[in-house]
Amino acid sequence: MSKEILKGVKSPRLRNEIRFLEGPQSRWAEFKYTVSVIHEFVKGFRGLHFVGPCVTIFGSARFDENHPVYKQTRRLSGKIAELGFTIMTGGGPGVMEAANRGAKDVGGKSVGCNIELPHEQTHNSYLDKWVTIKYFFIRKVLLIKYSYAFVVMPGGFGTLDEFFESITLIQTRKIAEFPIIIFDKEFYEKLMEHNQTMVKAGTISPDDLNLFLLTDSVEEAVQYIKEKSIVAFGLKYMKPRKPSAIFFER
Repeated sequence: MSKEILKGVKSPRLRNEIRFLEGPQSRWAEFKYTVSVIHEFVKGFRGLHFVGPCVTIFGSARFDENHPVYKQTRRLSGKIAELGFTIMTGGGPGVMEAANRGAKDVGGKSVGCNIELPHEQTHNSYLDKWVTIKYFFIRKVLLIKYSYAFVVMPGGFGTLDEFFESITLIQTRKIAEFPIIIFDKEFYEKLMEHNQTMVKAGTISPDDLNLFLLTDSVEEAVQYIKEKSIVAFGLKYMKPRKPSAIFFER
C-alpha cells in the first residue's frame, strides 16, 4: 500500500475506505463496507424524498462569486427555479453555491448532496436541505435520481464524470431521455471536437450528439427544459407531500 496516498488523510473512516479500494479485504471488512453503503443509500433516500422534481446543476467548486461563470450560473438557476423546479447541486462552493444561491434569489427550493472528502468540504449556505454522503457513487445516484434535467457548467474532472455518467445512462436507456444542457461553447469547444472524433471512429453514433444542447443562452436553456422536461413528461404543479410520522420523517 502506498503511504503517499494516506498521507494527510486524518479521518480513520476515509483511511479505511482508501485501503478497501486497493483490493480484496477480509470478508468481515467487506461485509461492514456493504452495510455502510446500504446505510448511506437509506440516508440519502430519506433526506431527499420530499424535494420534488429537480434540475441538477454540475460545475466547478473553484469559482468565486466574482467569476463570470458563477454569475451566469446564478442567473440561469434562478430562471430554472422560476419554472417550479427544485435546484439540486453537490452542495459545495463555486458553481454549486451559485446555483443554490440563484434558486434562493427567486424564492425557489434549493437542495444539496455534499460529499465527505479528505480535505473538508462543507455545504454552502444557500440550501434548504442537504445530505452529506461518504461515497461518490452514491452521491451520483442521488444527483441523478430526483432530476428531470441536467445542466453542465464549466468544471473539472468531477464535472465531466457527472456529465458522462448522465449521458451514458440516457444513451443506454437506463434512465429516461432527460435533457442535458452544456453551458459555455468556448469552454467546451475541445470536448465537442472530441465528440466528432468519436463519431468518425464509430465509438458513438451521430444521433448521440442529439442527447444534449450546447448553448451560451440562458433563454435557450430555459426553453429547452420547458420543452424536454415539463411538456415531454407532463409535469404539473402539485401540493407537496407531507412527511409520515410512521417512518419518523420530518
